Amino acid sequence: METTGRLGERGVAAAAQGMPADARRSVDGYLMAAFPWYGLDEAFTGPRWLMQVGAAADGIVEYGSTGHGEEPSLKVETDMDQQRFTVVVTVASRPGRDSSDGTGKLEATSVSSAAWLAGSGLLSCTWPTRMERALRQDWLDQQTAIAWELADDLEGESWSQLSLPVDGVPTDFHYRESEYGWVLAGTANEDVHIGAYGRGMSAYGLGFAVVKDIARYDG
Repeated sequence: METTGRLGERGVAAAAQGMPADARRSVDGYLMAAFPWYGLDEAFTGPRWLMQVGAAADGIVEYGSTGHGEEPSLKVETDMDQQRFTVVVTVASRPGRDSSDGTGKLEATSVSSAAWLAGSGLLSCTWPTRMERALRQDWLDQQTAIAWELADDLEGESWSQLSLPVDGVPTDFHYRESEYGWVLAGTANEDVHIGAYGRGMSAYGLGFAVVKDIARYDG
């Protein structure tokens, strides 16, 4: 991923994170997407919830996340080792294109895009809450840089291969584990790439499927 594409993705991600919680979780943004959303398949019977969508400057929805299990919390009193959740990130497959303001180029989205969004998503909900406030940003900057490097090197030794069903079809994913949880990324079909991250729920044995009714997550 080149610098222009990175800045574009990071800008979208930052904008989504900065939106009010009720706006991020509104089903309306999901309904505006021109691509299918993915979540865990019907084998998962636990709670499902919305997270946020990310849109480009022209308002076109580029990606979004659906949550499964217990919603992660950054409250100091929360024991992160007891949290059990999986988040599925759906990224629209886009070719390289001009930016909406005509001032630059946006690179094509790829499996690396899904890996970056999943990796940064894991960081956003598992960073050390007991760390001194003055050190948190330094830690986050460092870990974010590492997430970028890992997403750029999916064939590197930090990743292994994991086959999981997508709409019932065995699909290869890039997979890695860390002390904070796990991350995986792959391609669902010609329309989207899938990223996922989780903690307390094993990635082995999971399955992904098109979300037939996104309102189901708006509980």
